[in-house]
Amino acid sequence: MAQSEPLLTVTEIFASIQGETSFCCLPCTFVRLTGCNLRCGYCDTTYAYDSGQTISPDEIISRVAELGLGRVCITGGEPMLQKETPALVRKLLDRGFLTLVETNGTVPISDLDPWTIRIMDVKCPSSGEHEKMLWENFRHLADHDEVKFVISTRQDYEYAKEVLSKYRKKARWKALFSPAFGTLAPELPAQWILEDKLDVRLQLQIHKIIWGPQRRGV
Repeated sequence: MAQSEPLLTVTEIFASIQGETSFCCLPCTFVRLTGCNLRCGYCDTTYAYDSGQTISPDEIISRVAELGLGRVCITGGEPMLQKETPALVRKLLDRGFLTLVETNGTVPISDLDPWTIRIMDVKCPSSGEHEKMLWENFRHLADHDEVKFVISTRQDYEYAKEVLSKYRKKARWKALFSPAFGTLAPELPAQWILEDKLDVRLQLQIHKIIWGPQRRGV
């Protein structure tokens, strides 16, 4: 009997404008996998915690190809909770897709293909989950990878600065400071960054500005 293809649980697949990362404002296909091990206080994708459709990697790639875009972002939830995610990423890379993986920083990322662009969150204190960070993940980041800090308070900003000072040495990954939408006015972290002369990118969630914070699938 032939062995069945491993499956993944997917919340949604859609084409949109990338609202975050250094690829902001570029067309991108999003594959949102189901499940998350965290419950951050500012989470805007709670619908991905436990709902989804179980499908094969080949079917995912077929749907991605139909949308006709060259960039793919694997997101969640937390995509690295599903053991088949690295294999899906390798298949996408083999098909020529520029592939990003958004991960919350608490699950090992060592199995991801080094050609993947890893977008790793560092959970700041206001998330309520900062003590769960897997700091070993920084060993696997390369210059082309990115680290995101969602900042709700000045304490979060200072925490992010400490992480930069400690871990941004050998690999010069891109640092993204993202004010929590609707919680922290962007001009505050913008001013702090300028005062401290930090080499970081202030990241606004452009998709929420375009379509509003409640819209799904865009």
